[in-house]
Amino acid sequence: MTSTLSHNPNNNMIGNQPADPYTTLNHSEAPVKEKMENFIHFIKRCKYGMLTTRDANTGLLASRCMELAATETNSTDLLFYTNTTSHKVEELSADPHVNVSFVNASGEWASAAGTASIITDRAVVERYYNPILKAWLGDLGDGKHDGSASDPRLGLIRVRINTATFSQSGKNLLARAADVVHGAVTGQPAQVSKLCEITDGEINNWRATGSAIA
Repeated sequence: MTSTLSHNPNNNMIGNQPADPYTTLNHSEAPVKEKMENFIHFIKRCKYGMLTTRDANTGLLASRCMELAATETNSTDLLFYTNTTSHKVEELSADPHVNVSFVNASGEWASAAGTASIITDRAVVERYYNPILKAWLGDLGDGKHDGSASDPRLGLIRVRINTATFSQSGKNLLARAADVVHGAVTGQPAQVSKLCEITDGEINNWRATGSAIA
């Protein structure tokens, strides 16, 4: 499971032209600091992402919407609250490889591939606890499984990012629409976004030395 672009979008050619001219035209190289800051700012703004796991029995992929609770390790670890008795936790126990994707109303998106682990440490759970979680866990009326921070069902999924890709546009909706129409008429690919790849080496370096982003 991966979320990265090819390191060289011109690898696949038809004659002397790229087979995927849209990716070639919109692919953007930028300093690691700029890419990481833009990626982190975007996912925090989106807040909700689709977490994709693999079912151990069928091998099929499944996605569900998760709310980003927090980030750690210079925002290279993504934390999501979960009921530890849920099926997705069983899936992660069998295969920790996941993908998390975010998208906004303008069509900008980000995708991160990584590995997941389950946190049940009560100190960590309490650090990011939000009372709204009671609405998802419910109160079973036994004085223990009550949806509070001490509810043993409540845990966190920590996704350690390995690679990431994101697409952002510096143009407004009308400008992007005009570029798409122009491309449809002329046959030229539309230049409507910046496609950026963050490699595992870049993320590991940021994890160790980057600046945390509030």
